[in-house]
Amino acid sequence: MAKSHTVFVCSKCGTQTPRWQGKCHECGAWGTLLEEAVPERKLGGMSLNVGTASELISLSEVGNVQEPRFSTGVADLDRVLGGGLVKGSLVLLGGPPGIGKSTLLLQAASYVAQQGDEVLYISGEESPRQIRMRAERLGVMKQSGSCSRITLWSETALENIENQLRGSQAKLVIVDSIQTIYRADLSPAPGSVTQVRECAAALMRLAKGCGITILLVGHITKGGDIAGPRVLEHLVDTVLHFDSHGMHNVRVLRTLKNRFGNTNEVGFLAMDSEGLHPIPNASAFFLSQRALGAPGTVVFPSMEGSRPVLVEIQVLVSDSYAAEQGVPPVRRSVGLDANKLSLLLAVIQKRCHNYSLGKSDVYANVAGGVRLLEPALDLPLSLALVSGRLGIEVSSELVAFGEVGLGGEIRAVSGCEARLIEAAKLGFKKAVMPLRSIDDSLRRTLKNNALNIELVGVQTLAEALRYCGLGSVKRGGSSGKPSAGADPFAEYQ
Repeated sequence: MAKSHTVFVCSKCGTQTPRWQGKCHECGAWGTLLEEAVPERKLGGMSLNVGTASELISLSEVGNVQEPRFSTGVADLDRVLGGGLVKGSLVLLGGPPGIGKSTLLLQAASYVAQQGDEVLYISGEESPRQIRMRAERLGVMKQSGSCSRITLWSETALENIENQLRGSQAKLVIVDSIQTIYRADLSPAPGSVTQVRECAAALMRLAKGCGITILLVGHITKGGDIAGPRVLEHLVDTVLHFDSHGMHNVRVLRTLKNRFGNTNEVGFLAMDSEGLHPIPNASAFFLSQRALGAPGTVVFPSMEGSRPVLVEIQVLVSDSYAAEQGVPPVRRSVGLDANKLSLLLAVIQKRCHNYSLGKSDVYANVAGGVRLLEPALDLPLSLALVSGRLGIEVSSELVAFGEVGLGGEIRAVSGCEARLIEAAKLGFKKAVMPLRSIDDSLRRTLKNNALNIELVGVQTLAEALRYCGLGSVKRGGSSGKPSAGADPFAEYQ
């Protein structure tokens, strides 16, 4: 029997140490070192053959060959993958339990099988009967020809999987999940750091060597990260994260890593009794329950990757009675950065004629459960804050976007064309945006698309507030542009 020695492996980054310690010296995580027995490997006097060295090649001599792709049949899954699955790639799909990972992959397997290709579904968590029950619910059993090309296999031994895949004709292989696969010559239990790392590396070699596309399902820790060492995410070609999106039946699919495409793409899907269905018009979906005429609400055209999505920013401001007794007012945010909220409150107080929200409780929310981090959120959030404080509504035909600096200036942001086109298509008539972002090219784009939306360029937050009627309304001429020098809060001090 092979001898083994004990090491402590960090479950987050995979670093090994000879003794236990409370904090991992590599990634700084606390309480993540787990004890594992690692077999000692000896060369036994054998010589190692390094093989033939690869040839050096100039970058200009490398052929420009597009990676062959094939569709999964789920439009939003193809979107986040960059146009479909790449032949010979290894994709990791992570998400919390019950979110619909197996449902999504079974729908993709059904579509690939309908195109006449073989699919191998390896499940270490469910029996073939359980998978058939899901297939019946999704209507896969009614699709002629697809069921006979989907092969189910309940297997967890890596050696058996390797032998099967080397002679397999499958175009797509699904492994549900990587935490259940184990290598017999390794002593740690399945799901441990060592097992996950070694099994994923073996499957990567099979995918590249045999030209088989492999989809791995990964578990999620309580912290929201994919279980296993961080090296798992480095090994695979693409990392997808599947999660709920505020509403109970809405799912969001994000790309965290993609060697064959953009890493900022997002897909929205709705779950019902028949499976997952893409949401073609996410903007209309998230604005469908919008409360018109309510103070403290502003529509923001956000950018999710290359996809514009209109969402509603909501703010509730109320007097804090506890502040009179020295208790700090409440600051709560859902779907946006709490630090950003505090920063904008300070800018409004300091740069907009000392208008103070220091003794008010402030609650900010992105309706629909959307989570936003982009700087373009600053301007609509600032407008919503002042609108909620004054009780004055912002026009329901208006959208706003732009970054707010500490000096109260409005800075340019990217993606203006896509934001404005999406807003105009949904019937919005005005857009308050950075003045520096408006140029002749942008105007030509809107004209060529026959979109009628008024562009209101502003240089400071005070100008934006004044234009929206959140203060002393004093517009100049018929152009609708705000006049300089007016105090936007003169009436409320």
